[in-house]
Amino acid sequence: MKRTEKFIQFGEGGFLRGFADWMIQKMNDSTDFEGSVVVVQPIKDGLCDMLSSQDCKYTHLIRGEEGYESSVIDVISRCVKPYDDFDSYIALASQPELRYIISNTTESGIAYVEGDKDTDAPPSSFPAKVTLLLKKRFDLGLDGFIFLPCELIDRNGDNLRACILKYADLWGYGDNFKSWVEKENVFTNTLVDRINTGYPKGEEIELTFDDKMVNTSEFFHLWVIETDYDLEKELPFKKAGLNVIVTPDALEKYRTRKVRILNGAHTSLVPFALLSGFDTVKSCVDNADMNAYIRRCVFDEIIPTLDLPKDELVEYAENVLVRFSNPYIKHYLSSIALNSVSKFKVRVLPSILEYKKRFGVYPKTLVFALKKLLEFYKTDMTNDDPKICAFLKQATTAEALANDKLWGTDLSDLLGEIE
Repeated sequence: MKRTEKFIQFGEGGFLRGFADWMIQKMNDSTDFEGSVVVVQPIKDGLCDMLSSQDCKYTHLIRGEEGYESSVIDVISRCVKPYDDFDSYIALASQPELRYIISNTTESGIAYVEGDKDTDAPPSSFPAKVTLLLKKRFDLGLDGFIFLPCELIDRNGDNLRACILKYADLWGYGDNFKSWVEKENVFTNTLVDRINTGYPKGEEIELTFDDKMVNTSEFFHLWVIETDYDLEKELPFKKAGLNVIVTPDALEKYRTRKVRILNGAHTSLVPFALLSGFDTVKSCVDNADMNAYIRRCVFDEIIPTLDLPKDELVEYAENVLVRFSNPYIKHYLSSIALNSVSKFKVRVLPSILEYKKRFGVYPKTLVFALKKLLEFYKTDMTNDDPKICAFLKQATTAEALANDKLWGTDLSDLLGEIE
């Protein structure tokens, strides 16, 4: 196939291969897009050698209650390893057809490292590597890139641009370069949502070739891309039937939707479920009483506090429950229980307070979840800051609720509700 290298992708792990690369494959298969990906290994040790050994092809399996889907992903044209061949990395700047930069360098990847120098080959941080690439592009008089970062931090594109501009100042690249970075490049902010479960260890799976890079995921996928740029005129997400939302200003609503519904359902469920003897999310969904409890939390008390259209919220929530019941994903409650107090503060408490603000009463099921959280911290099952655990283990309900350092506000008004 004659495809054009259009994407530089920082990261070769399971998430990007089962999310962005899978989407590019869909666009190639169902439209005339015909784009390919150059993968850059952002750290010294990675999976690129293994990927290259099988011509950068791999099998992607999508599995869940919805069914089973297997496809061979062949959109990656080659891998570049800056720590082994820095010249090949910098040479990417000279390819005018390279248009997009995708990244997933973990939550700590978009960071400014003061010790990085522009004489390093390469510098350690991801933003520093990108700054060198952009400087070469600028010196050649070529167009900038469209950045599609997938790191799970708030305003990921804005943060990446800020780091690049700091390196430009540190390295004395001048105002003209900084102006070019801001005006000739598009930094989108994104929200990504798909569970990728990696290589299916211990499973016997029929494959079409010897594949050491098999990747697996759930069916659900969502990519919200916040930008004023008309991205859909270039990337045929909709024609390919992909769940991608390009929006100029609504990213925060979708982020809130995910945190309040998906993460909020987890956090309001876990203490109650562990105290009741359950071990996985699926075991809760499969139980009629616990399923009804989750549905009361989500549909009766969380959704009424959100501002997106109700049909969108209901559809998303139903998808969440299907995802929770995926037989191929063992999501242990004990792992979700880590740092439950801070999670409750961010994921559930805002729904409780917003419900009271809108309807004049507190939501009974979510308040019950808070009661169970406090009970949970009386046990030895917790996994949190030792000081938080010690305080909640000996505190009365009144003392716990009045501790504004835990919740960000004094919750004494909830004492009567909990009692």
